[in-house]
Amino acid sequence: MRRGLYLGVFLTLQACSSDSVGPVEESGQLAGLSDAHNGVRARTDPSIPALKWDVDIAGVAQAYAEKLANRGCQLTHSGGDYGENLFAIWGASASSTDVVESWASEEADYDYATNSCSDVCGHYTQVVWKETRRFGCGQADCNDGGEIWVCNYDPPGNYVGQRPY
Repeated sequence: MRRGLYLGVFLTLQACSSDSVGPVEESGQLAGLSDAHNGVRARTDPSIPALKWDVDIAGVAQAYAEKLANRGCQLTHSGGDYGENLFAIWGASASSTDVVESWASEEADYDYATNSCSDVCGHYTQVVWKETRRFGCGQADCNDGGEIWVCNYDPPGNYVGQRPY
């Protein structure tokens, strides 16, 4: 059994807007995602506007999380209209703060002066992308004891040559 944290490579891809489970509230295991995202945004640069939870975007993210769970929880981006961060963990359960802080930890690999990454930093830059205003997330359990999380962002970020904030 795989144990520990496994992070996928972030790409600004698009989520299939036609695949939705309906509106998804920020509650249960998803509770606290707005606070976690907005905390990272505020400590990065207080001028970055707060994100707002969108139940329809969350429905798309939830549908995709369930699809990934049914396919063995491999971290594969969806390819739709939203920016997208993926997270998976095996052998433990993650909180919303754990998920967002794992993406935020990539700040150490981002150099604002050169607008470049020394390693993976696209999850972090999507979380703090100043133009992004709405987001929603979903979570599903994997058959082998893991969890998969999907967060979608609108408008998406991570455009080549543009700074996140």
